[in-house]
Amino acid sequence: MDLTAALKVGILGLGTVGTGVAKILLDTEGRHPLLKEIEIVQVGVRSQKPRNISLPTHLYTTDLPSIVTNPDIDIIIEVIGGLEPARTLILQAIDSGKHVITANKAVISRYGEEIYEAANAKGVYVMTEAAVGGGIPIITPLKQALSVNRIQAVMGIINGTTNYILTRMQTEGGDFEPILADAQALGYAEADPTADVDGLDAADKIAILAALAFGGRIDREKIYCEGIRNVSAADITYAENLGFVIKLLAIAKLPNEDNAGRIQARVHPTLVPIDHPLANVNGVNNAVLVEGDPIGQVMFYGPGAGEGPTASAVVSDLLSIAATLANGQTLNPLLACSHSHRLDIVPNNEVVTRLYVRLLVKDTPGVIGKLGTCFGNHSVSLESIVQIGIQNGLVELVVVTHEVQEGAFQKALAEIRQFPEVQDIPSLLHVL
Repeated sequence: MDLTAALKVGILGLGTVGTGVAKILLDTEGRHPLLKEIEIVQVGVRSQKPRNISLPTHLYTTDLPSIVTNPDIDIIIEVIGGLEPARTLILQAIDSGKHVITANKAVISRYGEEIYEAANAKGVYVMTEAAVGGGIPIITPLKQALSVNRIQAVMGIINGTTNYILTRMQTEGGDFEPILADAQALGYAEADPTADVDGLDAADKIAILAALAFGGRIDREKIYCEGIRNVSAADITYAENLGFVIKLLAIAKLPNEDNAGRIQARVHPTLVPIDHPLANVNGVNNAVLVEGDPIGQVMFYGPGAGEGPTASAVVSDLLSIAATLANGQTLNPLLACSHSHRLDIVPNNEVVTRLYVRLLVKDTPGVIGKLGTCFGNHSVSLESIVQIGIQNGLVELVVVTHEVQEGAFQKALAEIRQFPEVQDIPSLLHVL
């Protein structure tokens, strides 16, 4: 890149994140000097409604394909979200020889293989720092500083909406539905909260992190995904009494057994020990914990969404590309995505994990022994069975297992559901 000429950028989308990006590029005082060499050439919008930013009117266009094919533009920033037309526009930009920066975790988690193959063939970058964790720098460390490690696990709280709801449930003792409604009123949850509260957003993000951590493509649809709708105030209280807090965790890790080329990848509510680094990540904040050899454990923590944090991540990618081009490099392998083989995900029934289950049983002699025998017959080792109380002639029991194969546990639970003494099994959660 010739520093006497500006690097020309096209922005697709001028919502919250796009506005934040434009603000940084228009106000470079006190920031890295290379940002002064970057010029916004076009901004793609879906309508000409008033915006919370002052840009020359000639920069706006509703013809988004014209931006990705504009020969005067070097880099496309895609922040419109959704699967289409984002995927098509990204591929068109790559085909036109342009570098792409995107905050779109849904597109990258589902179509990353197609996108990266096209980018490598064209010799351009696709940068995704803003797709996971908002302002938290996690993509670049996995690509660069941590890439000398043998990564054993990546896990985290990577959805601010669910973390906000669970934090409120923990501090206030409230149930899910009213706190969700409050979160929607405050703007922390979408009108349709499905992607967040059912764990789909977190699954998109852990697919991206797992691909980087373990150097292979991930089939997003094979990630086990469970949301927080069934977490109750009672579970929050019982977990606390047992020394845990409940968090929606996204987990990607190597299995305990020697199983080359396979990883565990899952999203679910999890009982986290109160002394664990992730236990005190509250509100809308995100955190990602990485375990590797030889580094051990490192954690990245901060705001997981919002105009400023996400825009910061987008522009950091922009700066990385600008610096690489300024030095005349063609394709920096630390910025590019080069892995091509596919990683197998361990089926959920083969995952070895600890589990928590809450049961309502009739107050009859020998019922605890009968439960213990059934679990034992299925090779499920129990850490504890705690009787919480008696209500309307029903005993409330909480069972916590040692590490067991989930399939074996589910078989035991299916048998237990048929016991005449068992009235209900209201909760089944994982334990870290």
